[in-house]
Amino acid sequence: MIDSNRQKILDEIQRHIKALTRGIYALVIGVATLIYYLLNPSILNVDVQSKESVVVAEAPLPEYENGIHLATGFKEGENLNLVIANCTSCHSAKMVTQNRATRDGWKTMIKWMQETQNLWELGESEPLILDYLAKYYAPEKAGRRQPLTDIDWYELED
Repeated sequence: MIDSNRQKILDEIQRHIKALTRGIYALVIGVATLIYYLLNPSILNVDVQSKESVVVAEAPLPEYENGIHLATGFKEGENLNLVIANCTSCHSAKMVTQNRATRDGWKTMIKWMQETQNLWELGESEPLILDYLAKYYAPEKAGRRQPLTDIDWYELED
């Protein structure tokens, strides 16, 4: 009886080992496939064209309208593509366009993002990005309106 129980336990262990081995093989094949895909992402690009495909020619959409880059809302200007590449890879362009700062203010924001938000070192691009931001997103002069002049004021009666 002890031998039959021992044999049952051994059979059960062997069954679990086989299942575990199959699972490990499947995991290894899956990881290998994932690594291969990450190294060669174009393997999934299937370029199938219908024999009767119809090409409709449309006028290209304007990239800018009234000096505004339509895709981002940034003002058209020198180094814009550099700003788009470095700023919008982490956050919306609105995070830039809703702010105003001096060159030093923008530099402080960049340093803060590098220290706390994992922004990479901008290297030689940093002064060019700062040039763009300081020119197009500088503080706007705002404040109270000028006092009214040449007005005949009168007293209100209770």
